[in-house]
Amino acid sequence: MLQSELTALADRIRTRQAEMQTVEVKAAHRGCPERLRDTLSSFSNQDSGGVIVFGLDERRNFEPVGIYHAQELQKHVTEQCNQMVPPVRAVFTLAEYDGVLICSAEIPAIDLSERPCYYSGAGRVQGSYVRVGEADLHMTDYEIYCYEAFRRHLHDDERPVERATLAALDPDLTELYIRNRQKDRPGFGRLDPAQTYDMLSILRDGRPTVAALMNLGVYPQGFFPQWGITAIVVPGKEIGALAEDHARFLDNKRIEGTISSMAEEAQQFCLRNMKTRTIIDPATGKRTDRLEYPPDAVREAILNALIHRDYSFYTEGTPVQIDFFSDRLEIHSPGSLYGRMTVEQLGYARMDLRNPALAVMAEAITGSENRYSGIPTMRRELAAYGLPAPVFENRRNEFVVTFYNTPIQTAWAAEPPAEGTGQNPTLTDFCRTPRTRQEIADFLGVKTIHYAMRRYVQPLLDSGKLAMTVPEKPGSRNQRFYKAE
Repeated sequence: MLQSELTALADRIRTRQAEMQTVEVKAAHRGCPERLRDTLSSFSNQDSGGVIVFGLDERRNFEPVGIYHAQELQKHVTEQCNQMVPPVRAVFTLAEYDGVLICSAEIPAIDLSERPCYYSGAGRVQGSYVRVGEADLHMTDYEIYCYEAFRRHLHDDERPVERATLAALDPDLTELYIRNRQKDRPGFGRLDPAQTYDMLSILRDGRPTVAALMNLGVYPQGFFPQWGITAIVVPGKEIGALAEDHARFLDNKRIEGTISSMAEEAQQFCLRNMKTRTIIDPATGKRTDRLEYPPDAVREAILNALIHRDYSFYTEGTPVQIDFFSDRLEIHSPGSLYGRMTVEQLGYARMDLRNPALAVMAEAITGSENRYSGIPTMRRELAAYGLPAPVFENRRNEFVVTFYNTPIQTAWAAEPPAEGTGQNPTLTDFCRTPRTRQEIADFLGVKTIHYAMRRYVQPLLDSGKLAMTVPEKPGSRNQRFYKAE
């Protein structure tokens, strides 16, 4: 980090009056903070790493207070870095800022194969942290397990189901699957039955695997009651909204069975609950009825949720969720993104497969393409419908796909017109007078305030083009957003 970059970062912190996902602030004018291990761990465990800025006092509105001694501070921070497993290699920068000396320690991300980074004095379970907003939180047992599973190439879809026997699998479906595999791969025909079951990941140690049970089982939920789908239709934009007759859900269904049968039933649920729009071609006047969301995109999202969800012990109590709201459709899949994949790479890079055996079986049975084409299909189908691109969220313990039903031409353009061109006013122009969240959403033509804030407002806040009237309480009801001069 250059000195100019450090001073610019300090300006941004003071403007926002807040720490960030990748920035932690410490005073350090009276000595080196004694407990940095939480932040050292959390920054090391996120792909972007992070920066600790010493010399600003959060309790005094991030006032510059300087550091007590540059060399001693770096020495003591390095000592704490060496107490981490694996050791953290911080990169330091010093800069003059408002008449005092401040210091930054850049904490690089460690390779995924070495995570979690943890404090040696507390051990892997108690000493591992994850960054959530501006807080460092203890990693859950599940989050630690995810790193272990990736490092050790453990695939939960291949683990045997202890209570199950071969009788738990549909004999006709199993025979058909084996016969098709033997036809596609003639070498399988020379294997005895025991070898065939093992090579195709149908049995392990004489027991059906998770992959086999979920694809070929007679009733998988008899062994894992929550490995199904819960599907609801909410009469509003948030769960808790009530219809005129005070009903919480307009439709509510629990879907069970194998992956193929659940995918089919879930698709029918979605088709049943989608509104139909009439599109009139302005050139010909021809009327065309179109569903609220493209069925192929919905099908891909459902299959992705079922095939790529986490099937470990830690998620046995969590179903896939399909939530219809008045302005969007959300599909929740248990387990965050697996391996090295990031949200930004989805659809552009090859994924690490969490459930390779299950995916191969599902491809043969459902006709799904295990070719990394699901997300490009969602994007293409939504664009053809004139709808915004799908929104992907990698949360701590789940992955969420959101489709919005507001046609993109009614929303504010992603690229605002240039200032002073005589075109429609930009969002920053609109905010010359401080505006509420609702006023901004109305200006953009976006029905969902949450989407408007995340998609349009937050990038302008991050770039310093917009500011908040109550920066110390970002979620305040009295918050207004205004153009930063």
